[in-house]
Amino acid sequence: MPINKMPKSDYILSCDIGGTHITSAVVEKSTWTIVEETITRSSVNSLENAKTIFSSWTNNMKACLDKFNHSINQVGIAAPGPFDYDHGIALMKGQSKYDSLYNICVTEPILEGLGQELSIRYINDAAAFLQGEVFGCGLDHHECILGVTLGTGLGSAVWRNGEKAFDANLWDTPYQDSIFEEYLVTRWFVRRFKELTGIEEKGLKEILADYPDKDETKQLLQEYSENLANFLKFFSEKYQCKYFVIGGNIVNAWDKIFTDKSILADYQIEIGKYQEHAAIIGAAALFSE
Repeated sequence: MPINKMPKSDYILSCDIGGTHITSAVVEKSTWTIVEETITRSSVNSLENAKTIFSSWTNNMKACLDKFNHSINQVGIAAPGPFDYDHGIALMKGQSKYDSLYNICVTEPILEGLGQELSIRYINDAAAFLQGEVFGCGLDHHECILGVTLGTGLGSAVWRNGEKAFDANLWDTPYQDSIFEEYLVTRWFVRRFKELTGIEEKGLKEILADYPDKDETKQLLQEYSENLANFLKFFSEKYQCKYFVIGGNIVNAWDKIFTDKSILADYQIEIGKYQEHAAIIGAAALFSE
């Protein structure tokens, strides 16, 4: 059956592909909610050959579809860049993931593995996080929203009403003696805490658990809040937008980082509700028209 003649389904298969995993789930289109019992996560060895990688992806997708008994004819996929999202061509090279897919259009191998004709669309993973929070939380009446993810890396994305969210790619913007990412991710907390105390911890969670009242911990959080406020100011001015959705593991400590919220008074800030599942909703929302 030709794609343009397919009857529309109320459900979308949505996938979040990372360097070590793929998570798939069915999303109900009218409410942008995940059908919980369909969530299927699998490990992927992204250093394998192309055939093995496609098999890992499609086996996961089929396992997800096997948990669901309604028809589906649309697939949304969130994937890391670089990637030609309009044409489904993987462009990752030299990043210790998916080198074997370089310059391959992944659509046909996926359709072949699934054994059915489907419409597939792609989106950057950081953009999918933002788009998922926008649609999942019913924020799509706003004109513009900026997304920031704070964890092992710094993610930034822009969503404008009526358009697909896109990766703002601000991680390597010059800041102080380096770039913004080096001051806003987990490794900054580890490095800076060691500079202040001589103590080496694994991450912010451990620092807050083991040294919650230490003066150096308070200094650490104060410095981070200033760095992040500077990034939000830069991002906001660049896109003329003051509405943010923030995600990533570091937001678990948001109230400890910003004990004084007056530094954020110029912005409207939401903490992501869906977090790791936001990209699933965001990829499905590629079919929001």
